[in-house]
Amino acid sequence: MPNEVDKKVTGTLNSIPFESIIGGPLSACINAQAEAAVSTVNFIKSVGLTQDTEGNVKAVYVVFSYIQNGRKVNISVPLLTIVPIPYIAIHNIDIDFKLAVSGVEQDSSESGFTVEGQQTHSTETKKGGGWLTKKKVSKMTTSISTKRDSKSTSDSRYSVEATIDVSVHAGQESMPAGMSKILELLGGALDVVSTRGELAFDGPFAAGDDLIFIVARYKNPEGIFVTEGLACDNSKRSETNGDGDAVLFYFDKNTKTTKLTAPKIEGVDTPLTRTVDLTI
Repeated sequence: MPNEVDKKVTGTLNSIPFESIIGGPLSACINAQAEAAVSTVNFIKSVGLTQDTEGNVKAVYVVFSYIQNGRKVNISVPLLTIVPIPYIAIHNIDIDFKLAVSGVEQDSSESGFTVEGQQTHSTETKKGGGWLTKKKVSKMTTSISTKRDSKSTSDSRYSVEATIDVSVHAGQESMPAGMSKILELLGGALDVVSTRGELAFDGPFAAGDDLIFIVARYKNPEGIFVTEGLACDNSKRSETNGDGDAVLFYFDKNTKTTKLTAPKIEGVDTPLTRTVDLTI
């Protein structure tokens, strides 16, 4: 009997899919890690980046105003540098598997038989029977019966109990080197600009053909160079430089001064102006 129980218990243990029990939680953790990475990418795209009509992807900037040296200025900060980026990673996976097997073996059979018999014996005696007397008859019957039953019963059963405990530990992962470098570059792009913008120029420079020119630049309150609307008095002609961040104004070499005017911006009644000495 015990040998049969051992065989069944061993067979039960061999039939348990340990590869699924252990591999299942591991696969689930890998899939969860992949979904976390996709969530990080979606967060960066939806929060820190924007796309213009031409399909160019740009960083989202946040503009703050504060007072610096007695004047109100704006600071443009890349949004990705001031918000925490979710980098969730699984650090540890603990899998505890417990198995309990119990078995009971009994013969399961049932048998029965019945022996039944009956024996009858009769004896008859007669007495008398003359002319003057009556005849007497005695009769005796003997009956014997036997019966025997036999029955045996047994059972065979065993049970298996299994429990599995999975513990997953996750936390914030360190930032990838590539993203860290990007944020470092964005952090270096912080710029402080007056709420009216910044108007500057270089020159004058000789241009030949009895001409002189200056290079004028205007940075709006968001810290972006704007050339449209930039004007200069008495200029003979103007052109935008190759970088698209400045305007070259040409004058006759006999022109002594000129007034440089910044583009009009919303919320500012009087645009910035500067008087430029054109003496070389």
